[in-house]
Amino acid sequence: MIDNRSMPTSTVIPVLSYPDVETASHWLCGAFGFEIRLMIGNHRAQLGFGDGAVVVTELKSGGLTRTGGPFAVMVRVEDVDAHHSRAARHGAVILSGPTSHPYGERQYSCRDLAGHNWTFSQSVADVMPDDWGRIVVESSNDPDMES
Repeated sequence: MIDNRSMPTSTVIPVLSYPDVETASHWLCGAFGFEIRLMIGNHRAQLGFGDGAVVVTELKSGGLTRTGGPFAVMVRVEDVDAHHSRAARHGAVILSGPTSHPYGERQYSCRDLAGHNWTFSQSVADVMPDDWGRIVVESSNDPDMES
């Protein structure tokens, strides 16, 4: 798998939606010890915790993400097109087909048999976040700010 500086290195990445991404990100950092890795405008953030990560995304009106639920799971795969074909053959409801993005990922989203939302992502290039207009944020946690 290609390493991509615009993507967390974790293989499985939960995607959690909140009404206010910045407030939620700072709360998760303060309360649970996450560290902000990347802020993407005011609608998306990547948070790290050890070798794991979560993505915080904006909750749309009606309480749904772009994949149709309040949360999703992102999974990094070697070949997103082959994975997409396999999922479709097994009856996954495809929400968006494989698409290449400027941040170096090729992704598709689907819904499983129970209605859970999934995004599968293949790193196709190593892209610095600032190459596509995003800002890498140094750790937001201050060990002296424990409460």
